[in-house]
Amino acid sequence: MVRDRYPAYIGWDTFEKIQAMLRDNRAEYVRLKSRGVPRDGAALLHGITWCGECGHKMVVRYKGGSQYVCNHLHMQYGHVVPVCQTLRSAAIDARVADAFLEAVAPAEMDAWSEARRVECQADTALRRAEEQQLERLRYQASLAERQFNRVDPDNRLVAAELERRWEVALSELRRAETALAQQTTLGRTAEPAKMEPRLRAQAIAVGQRLPKIWADPRVSREHRKALLRCLIDKVILRRTGRDATAVRIVWRGGEVSELLVALPVNALAALPRGREMEARVVELALAGMRDMEIVRTLTAEGHRSTRRDMRILPTTVQGIRLRHGVKAAWHCTRWPPVPGWLTVTDVAARLQVPEKWLRERLRSGVIKATLEASGRYLLPDRQDAMNALRQLRAGTVSKVELTPGQHEKVGHHYA
Repeated sequence: MVRDRYPAYIGWDTFEKIQAMLRDNRAEYVRLKSRGVPRDGAALLHGITWCGECGHKMVVRYKGGSQYVCNHLHMQYGHVVPVCQTLRSAAIDARVADAFLEAVAPAEMDAWSEARRVECQADTALRRAEEQQLERLRYQASLAERQFNRVDPDNRLVAAELERRWEVALSELRRAETALAQQTTLGRTAEPAKMEPRLRAQAIAVGQRLPKIWADPRVSREHRKALLRCLIDKVILRRTGRDATAVRIVWRGGEVSELLVALPVNALAALPRGREMEARVVELALAGMRDMEIVRTLTAEGHRSTRRDMRILPTTVQGIRLRHGVKAAWHCTRWPPVPGWLTVTDVAARLQVPEKWLRERLRSGVIKATLEASGRYLLPDRQDAMNALRQLRAGTVSKVELTPGQHEKVGHHYA
């Protein structure tokens, strides 16, 4: 192939970039270690996860729930080597998505600019010191030359020593000049890398809108994955216990973020502080605390449940309490009423709709309402809110917003 002989449709750099994108879009994890094109799957980090134990690329398995699995060695050597890691994806995906949204926030843009300014100041100081060192070496070489020229040729030993010093000074000067020239060639400059004001304003605007765009149910999974890949090169996962995973995010620029993600478990005994939490529940219950008060105390002390969202529910406290035989009559998990707000049971009775229908739409986000730390949903006790829910039940609207500070307006209408 001979380049630049005929007019090209695209430049050579563009051609190589397209070829690299095509290779990366091929899901050949074993041979090419590529990421593959984003697909419509529940796992948000599909194609960019790597095992922190053996270093191989992880795959996604949806049987039994979305999971990241490292089975490379198991596939290579059969049953001789077990599966390296199997990690539930929901909690990991949520934490990485939060880190991504934090990275594109306007505050991060300011931090990046400040970091670049400090870095450039350090580069300027270092370059100035190197230039001063180069001037000193030039003076030493010039001084050695003058001393050699002034010596009496008959003093051969003195002349030989001065000549040797002169050669050493010239050698050090050449090395310093070469090093400084190489750094200049590599493009190290004292000027900070500045973003154009128009582009910076656009980036800040996108960063402000991105959390809302990310939460929009109309945004597909493929789009979310493509957004993540704009900034994240790979995510390295390593289980550190039955209930936690160490997550290392390698960003496109080479920076690394270290996270620790708590994972749901199957039993209270699997939690590191499970026994401590159980004993604490019994202690507080015997001391006369109600279940809701125990929930708040445990949450403040840093305890968590086995649930996916890690929240401790009054029913969890009730189960522990009853298992240990603490059955005081006034102990209950019933929540106190909140003036101006209705529970799901109250709304279902008022609208004459199944309670299950309301809870399913609250969990899926079709109905957005206030969610307490106890796990209870609260809906405003107003006529316009009830009318919006009736319209949703009738199928004339697709979404209802009932959170504080929002107008209880209907969402997007069906065509």
